[in-house]
Amino acid sequence: MIKKPISDNELSEHIASLADDGREIFLLGGGKVRMSVVSATRMLNEMRSSHNLGPLEAYILGQGYIAGALLSSTVKGNDRIRLEIECGGPVKGLSVEAWACGAVRGYLMQNPIELAKPLESLDTSLLYGPGFLTLTKILEGAKTPFSGQIMLEHGNLANDLALYYQQSEQTPTMFYLSIDFDSQSRIWGAGGLFIQALPGADDKILEQLQEKSRKLSNLAKAISSGTTAKEYGMSEFSEFNPEYLEHSPIGFSCPCSKRQFEMYLKSLSEKEKEEIMAGKFPLEVECFNCSTIYEFTKEETEKLFYGEAL
Repeated sequence: MIKKPISDNELSEHIASLADDGREIFLLGGGKVRMSVVSATRMLNEMRSSHNLGPLEAYILGQGYIAGALLSSTVKGNDRIRLEIECGGPVKGLSVEAWACGAVRGYLMQNPIELAKPLESLDTSLLYGPGFLTLTKILEGAKTPFSGQIMLEHGNLANDLALYYQQSEQTPTMFYLSIDFDSQSRIWGAGGLFIQALPGADDKILEQLQEKSRKLSNLAKAISSGTTAKEYGMSEFSEFNPEYLEHSPIGFSCPCSKRQFEMYLKSLSEKEKEEIMAGKFPLEVECFNCSTIYEFTKEETEKLFYGEAL
């Protein structure tokens, strides 16, 4: 992966003034509820720069990245989780993968998102339209991935993720995905919450948390002003006696490499190889997940295809 730099110096200085992106884990209500809080301002700005996203595209994919960072708290070791949306609205869909270590990558199916008329609000239901949300856990050592799927009901990623856990795992869950743009449409702060009932959680504390969720202060604005994810979790949920467990880093990262694309090119059919050799050079191949472009000269490509240059 080759990250594209953030070219806005003022934005870079602002990001540097904030605490590093990370995921904080808590227990609430005497250990009956688990909560993850992430700060993700740098991750989303690096994502936006690498994928060359406009404000709307950064908002939609940024929510997916925050969700991925939160969902990765449900896997361990070298395991990863994939969030996919396929839909009939202008977004068309998205794919985000997140590893237990906190690495997140992914892309939009449609960039830029084509709109018939300018948006009048950040209501995303019309952008998604009818479709499906799929979560897939890819566990190290498992023969096959484990997938679950629901139909989109809300057209709101946070609400549809909560619906997924309610329907697929019968687990009361809440997501909060928060992105703050400044007056120049720059991502000035970003973060998210993932709250999930553990076995034995009683209805009373779940009702209290549901009520609390309606009164939360804006997480992204808090992060943009210097509040850490840990501080936000401890203060906003102080009435639930938060027990802090651990911190782990998160970030925009993709394991792609030029070597991987060399192996892909070698596997092409003879017809495909001939078509490539008749085309323009340098040959450019792009990783969908991070928009890194790898270049191959004609001589490199010939050697890959035929062993030695012709």
